[in-house]
Amino acid sequence: MSNGGTHRSGADHRPAADHRPGADQRPAADRRSVADRTKPVRLAPGDVLGLGLLGIRTRKARAALSALGISIGIATMIIVMGIPASSQKALLERLSALGTNMLQATANPGQNPPVVFPPESPDMVARIGPVTIASAVANTQTTVARSDKIDPDHDTGLAVLAGRLNLLQAINGKVQTGRFLDAATEKFPTTVLGAAAATRLGITTLPPGAPGPQVYIASHWFTVIGILAPVPLAPDIDHAVLVGWDAAKSQLGFDGNPTVIYVQAQESQIEAVRAVMPATIDPQQPGLVQVSRPSDALAAKRETQTAFSALFIGLAGVALLVGGIGVANTMVISVLERRKEIGLRRALGANRGQIRGQFLAESVALSGLGGLAGTVIGALVTFGYTTSQGWPLVIPLQVLLGGIGGAVLVGVVAGVYPSIRASRLTPTEALAST
Repeated sequence: MSNGGTHRSGADHRPAADHRPGADQRPAADRRSVADRTKPVRLAPGDVLGLGLLGIRTRKARAALSALGISIGIATMIIVMGIPASSQKALLERLSALGTNMLQATANPGQNPPVVFPPESPDMVARIGPVTIASAVANTQTTVARSDKIDPDHDTGLAVLAGRLNLLQAINGKVQTGRFLDAATEKFPTTVLGAAAATRLGITTLPPGAPGPQVYIASHWFTVIGILAPVPLAPDIDHAVLVGWDAAKSQLGFDGNPTVIYVQAQESQIEAVRAVMPATIDPQQPGLVQVSRPSDALAAKRETQTAFSALFIGLAGVALLVGGIGVANTMVISVLERRKEIGLRRALGANRGQIRGQFLAESVALSGLGGLAGTVIGALVTFGYTTSQGWPLVIPLQVLLGGIGGAVLVGVVAGVYPSIRASRLTPTEALAST
């Protein structure tokens, strides 16, 4: 029953069409499709990269000069990290070959009269469980000269040392020419020269099959039977004239007390041996015995050399900063020169985000190319230098990745302001300024 009016179905409750003049009479579905078609197109990463590379391709000289600063900084960083790392590995290999299991015992300096060790001390040290070899030398407190015509008071700076027959094994020494002292020669006036001592005395070679040259030691002539190669872990031996233990006693008045003891032990037990050596050598005065590890001295010398690496890394950072400033300057100038392009792209529908992405991608690509070139240059320079020195090539992977990553980061920082500045230009401002 109707209540004074006609009954309308649910379909009659639909909103009435807007018949106002100028209203869009198309269905809502059609209007939505039109709105979707007018939305800005999202650029794929490849398209953004292509737009970024466009500026680099059209301004090759300027791009190369801007990337050069980045390349120098990255190359310097890789070189100053790779060369010390290669040098360190070469040193460790050299120390391993020379012997990191070596100890040297000497008397503490400054004692008056000078401290000497008991004659039996090398044999006592050899009885320590992990010790594999123990040898000794003793300063005979005599002088050596090339001739008896030289003033006896003239000091050559060379020490005349009595040496035990197993000395070369204890210090990993090698004979360069001739032979070392043995049971047949240690009782006679024969001598072996260290590398530096041979040069200072003017005896660098020994004639094969002929009597060796002679040197004058404490009013006695000694025949040179051998010359040693340099001994890195025992540099005192390089400046020494070695004579047999028994010959030193019979002809030089040697009392048999050693002054330096060389020890090799199991490397895993080296610290334990080092701790007990003073009391073993001189039970009455262990505090006067100083035990050192010669390989530590070489390692410490290497550490002082690497202190310069920090300076070079700082210089690499400065070069990288200058390169970043160059990239930023190039991008700012690029924005100013390309206002017409920016205005045209904005007029065709490019939004601010797309403009920012274009110039930021260009800055990152420019820095990335510079970083890649710097990485290659740094690696090649490091390879060339290490090869010339005979070192193994060591360039940490994190340094290579850090070089490229650092260049990209510089590109991001350098491109932020220019990209924002470009995106803020309206089409009318950009086109009107050309």
